[in-house]
Amino acid sequence: MNSYPCARRPRTTVLRCSSGRNKLVFVLAAAVLALAAASAIDRGGSGKESSAGWYVTVYYTAVEAHHDEDPVPVTGCLVIDCERGDDHLGRYPGGFVQAVEAEGTGRIVSGRHAGRYLNWSHDIGFWLDNAPRDSHGRPLEPFVSAAADPNVLGAGRELRITGCGTAEDGTAIDAGVCDRLRSASWRIMDEFTPGLGGDRHIDVYLGEETGPDFTSDPMYSSLHNATLELGRP
Repeated sequence: MNSYPCARRPRTTVLRCSSGRNKLVFVLAAAVLALAAASAIDRGGSGKESSAGWYVTVYYTAVEAHHDEDPVPVTGCLVIDCERGDDHLGRYPGGFVQAVEAEGTGRIVSGRHAGRYLNWSHDIGFWLDNAPRDSHGRPLEPFVSAAADPNVLGAGRELRITGCGTAEDGTAIDAGVCDRLRSASWRIMDEFTPGLGGDRHIDVYLGEETGPDFTSDPMYSSLHNATLELGRP
């Protein structure tokens, strides 16, 4: 069974990975950053913690139907229990394949593999699957699954986004986007390589892209200086 080790997120310049390949220097650095972050957390009587200054990014599942670029051949594994396979997996729009490499997963809608998912991992390459997966092999849950450095926020930690902060240029986040993100109840189910996600960075899963050029959609936003409400560890 794949360990789902690494899905490269170029936009966030980190790896979402399982912890088996961690290096001690990253772990020690993350521990120091986590202690520093904890000093700024406000613990109220409700048992929940309000914590400001977070960087929130998003990831999604690409959908073949929203891409019309020239098709390119893809090789990889026809089954999950495989690494760096060379089986022919089909021909898919170039933009769809690029999105899968950036986000980790994409739903196929044409050909013999229609209804399945083209998944990608930095260490494993492409493989066909029946679901989009987190770094532990579990199906991703839209507006629930979130990733963090496990030395900062451990697996299963529940949280809500209570303040959206601003965009990178200091402008306000689209009100509809902010309301949607704030209304969700997130849970840390995915993870970065310890030390690479940063002490105040979470990545939240939106589900499937909803149309062409999804990365230009307001929903595909990054929140700077966001505020989180954290459940008990």
